[in-house]
Amino acid sequence: MAHVLPLTPDELGALTEHFAERYEATIGFTPNSLKTMARRPEIVVALGDLITVIWRTGTVPAGMKALVALMASTAAGCRYCQAHESVDAEAHGVPREKIAEIWSFETSKHFTDAERSALRLAQAASVVPNAVTVEHFDQLRLFYDEGQIVEIMSTVALFGYLNRWNDSMATDLETEPRSQALSVLPGWVSGKHESA
Repeated sequence: MAHVLPLTPDELGALTEHFAERYEATIGFTPNSLKTMARRPEIVVALGDLITVIWRTGTVPAGMKALVALMASTAAGCRYCQAHESVDAEAHGVPREKIAEIWSFETSKHFTDAERSALRLAQAASVVPNAVTVEHFDQLRLFYDEGQIVEIMSTVALFGYLNRWNDSMATDLETEPRSQALSVLPGWVSGKHESA
């Protein structure tokens, strides 16, 4: 059970509309993580602006960013974000086979060399201690320009925040991402993110 509960719709007040246009319009619900963070509206609004900029600008496709986020969350061990990013990836057109094989991306036939280079960086950047090397960037430069590398790394860094938040807060997982993760991610369990 979550250490701090999300705000109710009545408690969210004006943030309800803010959440509706950003999250319910794209993934169909407002994550409990953001409803909890809304106890300090200035924090959740600033984070929402960052999420929007990372997801909706640049030239790296949103589906690729979702895969990077899923890999970062898998490497960091955040089951809440793994479930969310499996929903997000599918919403952005990523085939279920690719989502299911995220952890075996090196050998899976579903990934391109360009995708593998981005996922290697996400994996290495999301473990502690950080395992990124110059070789990761040498590989990325074969497929991505400097701006795209910034987009990829921004996605990884965003999920560094979200993974720490949700895993530490034991955020209760919503029904849709739980169902998606159970059906798509091999061996996935909700763990501490199961509501009481």
